[in-house]
Amino acid sequence: MGKILKDDKELGKLLLKESYISEDDLAEATKIAESSQNSLLKVLYDIDILNDDVLGQAMAEYYKVEYVDLDIRRPAVETVKEIPKGKAVDGRVVLVEKSDKKVLVTSDDPDAKKIQKDLKTTFKGKKIEVGYSLPSEIDKVLLYYRPSIKEQVKEVIEEDYDIAPRLLDIIFDEALKMNASDVHFEPTPEKVFVRFRIDGVLNKVLDLEQGHFSNVLNRIKVLSGMRIDEHFSSQDGALHYSKDNLDVDMRISIVPTLDGEKVVIRLLTAYVENLSMDNLGLSDYNKDLLERASKKPFGMIIVTGPTGSGKTTTLYSVIRVLNKPEVNITTIEDPVEYKVVGINQIQVNKQTDLTFAQGLRSIVRQDPDIILVGEIRDKETAEIGINAAMTGHLLLSTFHANDAATSIPRMVDMGVEPFLLASILEVVVGQRLVRKICNVCKVSDSVKIKELKDKHNHDMKKFFDGSSVTLFKGKGCEACDHTGYDGRTAIFEFIEITPEITELILDNPSTSDIWKLARKQGARSMFEDGIEKAKSGITTIEEILRVTEPPKYE
Repeated sequence: MGKILKDDKELGKLLLKESYISEDDLAEATKIAESSQNSLLKVLYDIDILNDDVLGQAMAEYYKVEYVDLDIRRPAVETVKEIPKGKAVDGRVVLVEKSDKKVLVTSDDPDAKKIQKDLKTTFKGKKIEVGYSLPSEIDKVLLYYRPSIKEQVKEVIEEDYDIAPRLLDIIFDEALKMNASDVHFEPTPEKVFVRFRIDGVLNKVLDLEQGHFSNVLNRIKVLSGMRIDEHFSSQDGALHYSKDNLDVDMRISIVPTLDGEKVVIRLLTAYVENLSMDNLGLSDYNKDLLERASKKPFGMIIVTGPTGSGKTTTLYSVIRVLNKPEVNITTIEDPVEYKVVGINQIQVNKQTDLTFAQGLRSIVRQDPDIILVGEIRDKETAEIGINAAMTGHLLLSTFHANDAATSIPRMVDMGVEPFLLASILEVVVGQRLVRKICNVCKVSDSVKIKELKDKHNHDMKKFFDGSSVTLFKGKGCEACDHTGYDGRTAIFEFIEITPEITELILDNPSTSDIWKLARKQGARSMFEDGIEKAKSGITTIEEILRVTEPPKYE
């Protein structure tokens, strides 16, 4: 996030004056900021006192203008480009709306008189109203003016100097601007495809000549500490990339294929500043359940799902609520994905034999109140974690299972004693990530239930009332790169470990036994949670069926 005001003192005064934070909140955040050498703004986000909406409203009041949330009121590309590129980028001004008599523009530095003067000739005869938007929101929209990645790469190759470093910079920069989670370099006999995973889906963005890729590959190997003369064995490495106030750790994996070495790079943004339970996609009931479980002095919260389903993000949203100066929170992860002020984070290191199990043993001797274990992979880690939870610690962890109900039999199969598991488990969460419909090009459509059954090969009658339903979709526009989707949210299923389920666990139950009892007690499947989000216009039926299916056990 860009600098909001000239210093922390001014920001604190503003938030206090407008009653967005209390004096106690400010004193606590200032103390943490000074001790950790972080900005007050970052600390306020980290300890969950501030979020984008609150900050945007406060800054708008400071500038005495309207707050324009560009994530909600995202203008179309053709609208934005009515302001010439020079004026828009240099002045950080975005056109939001235009009518016959007036226009609304927004900026993260809304000097109304200057902006009105600069745009007077662009919008002749119209009243120019000026609003405020956060720097991160302005940055997203100004990307509309950037040349395509293909145009940038073509220019570098034509200039013919320092090609590999510049190509890699362009690819990394574009991946970060597009919020990609992974970058793939995939060799074929003729070309190398460059693909970005955006919102969970791979998109091809570029073809590279084999010769250029060879040089890029060597640069990746050098930067990540790999051997450049090794071409027939897999290699793993890591590098740190910094640009425009953004720090990103990258995990590199290279494997040999028939057509050359394939590279996959995972992008791990070092600091997340708007991570809270409020923006995960939790229903009010599930949010309340998770908050109640996380406030218990000891016990175990497990989040299940495949790789890339947002499990760690969910756990960190819990950590942020619990993160107080009087609480000792320690994590062990592989890798550390989010860096948060005020908690102790340990990175698994196989070379020094710092495994999840070994690290967890050491953490228990560090007087923790709350422990986060990145993943329970084996019986040893599970048993140490359970013992920690039984001796007065709250333990949060992830586990690979298809759904919440399956995780309990799988842990028992791993060798965990059912009576130990039953005694400390508080809640099990299953989740998947689905893409959200683009707000810019969202349209509604009345659909007959029979058509849904024919189209998706699933009986949808029990999930909808009546013979037809109004659903939503994105038509596709430049704001969402013509996909119809922009961003992701999660769909969840929660199993609260009630006394009845505790008794059931002691009998070594099957997945269906657990789910049937949880169902009787009000549990809702991921599919049903997704259907509710489709009805609300957040996502589509297609997205829900891409990641899950109707529950098998009723």
